[in-house]
Amino acid sequence: MHSTWRDTMENKIDQLLALRQQALQGGGLERQKKRHSSGRYTARERIDLLLDENSFEEFDMFKTHRCTHFDMGKNKWPGDGVITGYGTINGRLVYIFSQDFTVIGGSLSETHAEKICKIMDMALKNGAPIIGLNDSGGARIQEGIESLAGYAEIFQRNVMCSGVIPQLSAIFGPCAGGAVYSPALTDFTVMVRDHSYMFLTGPKVVKSVTGEQVDVEQLGGAEIHTTRSGVAHLAVENEFTALDTLKQLISYLPQNNMASAPLVENDDPPTRTVPELSQLVPVDANQPYDMKTVIAPLVDDGSFFEIQPDFAPNLIIGFARFNGQSVGLVANQPAHMAGVLDNDASIKGARFVRCCDAFNIPLITLVDVPGFMPGTVQEYGGIIRNGAKLLYAYAEATVPKITITTRKAYGGAYCVMSSKHLRGDINYAWPSAEIAVMGAKGAVELIYGRSLEGQTDALSQREAEYSEAFANPYAAAERGYVDDVILPERTRLRICKALAMLADKRDSNPPRKHGNIPL
Repeated sequence: MHSTWRDTMENKIDQLLALRQQALQGGGLERQKKRHSSGRYTARERIDLLLDENSFEEFDMFKTHRCTHFDMGKNKWPGDGVITGYGTINGRLVYIFSQDFTVIGGSLSETHAEKICKIMDMALKNGAPIIGLNDSGGARIQEGIESLAGYAEIFQRNVMCSGVIPQLSAIFGPCAGGAVYSPALTDFTVMVRDHSYMFLTGPKVVKSVTGEQVDVEQLGGAEIHTTRSGVAHLAVENEFTALDTLKQLISYLPQNNMASAPLVENDDPPTRTVPELSQLVPVDANQPYDMKTVIAPLVDDGSFFEIQPDFAPNLIIGFARFNGQSVGLVANQPAHMAGVLDNDASIKGARFVRCCDAFNIPLITLVDVPGFMPGTVQEYGGIIRNGAKLLYAYAEATVPKITITTRKAYGGAYCVMSSKHLRGDINYAWPSAEIAVMGAKGAVELIYGRSLEGQTDALSQREAEYSEAFANPYAAAERGYVDDVILPERTRLRICKALAMLADKRDSNPPRKHGNIPL
């Protein structure tokens, strides 16, 4: 009897191992080889490369679809085209789903969606990041409305998770139709050049409806979405780099909105001075310089991680560390369009500021802004509404806010860029700062234009007088709008001290369901 029980148990174990082996092979070894030949990893290999070794615990390995239409009852694979579970990245808990293109093109069925929803619910309940590795042909058309319902269930969870736990997306292949909305609702999206694309309607539909001839790369490739649409945040050369990028992003983020980002030990002293900063700002106020040469020596050694570097480059955003503490950094870029704020830059900055505020990440703002971009293109594009988004984001933010004005801070752009009036905690200025309604030339033309028309010497004299009175940081400092005018070389020291002082800052907004940001 004991022998019979043992034989039966061994048979059951053999059955389990056989099913596991089938699940591990996805759509089969031939399809996996095809993925490799095209320079792609399999869905499981991506998980193994992303997570700490042997940390992955899988759920729903044996789940299959329930569709019987179009002979689908004869085509079932364990796992149904998506691998879900949890693991760790550098010892920190994360939840993950990875779509498997070798199984019916990674298409989303009702059960495929149920697996993703289960893991998202667990991530939300347990307060840990959710990472989606997307590689799917879209909704499984054989299931009709069930697959669409599955997408909507995922979207609902994306919204519920927003601002509560970090949500990261990587696109490793197609992401079309309704599938695009899940990555679009997450905090950060990484795409792989020449391998991934996102669009609502494909080239064939575009041609049939509009007559426009376009291929997948021109319509929704990584370059398009990281330079023109702003849908994706980073484009990388290969899948390995994409996975490494996700690891780097996670390192700057907390587990959830009730936690702080992890401190990272480093040997870069917070008291370090940066003498070269005193020579960076040109004497000529119209001369450009690269704000990244200010950022690089300020932050902990090599810690600046830029977000959306190729979209609206007149505004720089990214994560960095000061004395091991994660911060969000926003900076005007005088080397591109003089650092002016336009529609794209305003939207880019607003979303990043709100993300940092949601996850308790202090904001450091470096200001050199001549104003908002003038012209009909910007006005028709909604520069008033879009500029208001950035203003709203800074005004709403309750995290520590430290602002350094390096040179120009003119007009409404002065107000918007984390000014003291938008609850800026610490506002410093360099001696080279010019905080005024506008530049001297424009101001004099408005004030004296008619009375001194044609009088070049008199206009020049008035410009010099205006510059002496207003093109400096001292008028603002006299009123307390600037807390101190500091030596550029001591900027890192002053930021580190301010962050330490603000470590226990508490601020709040009025009780409300939510504000009505000008979208």
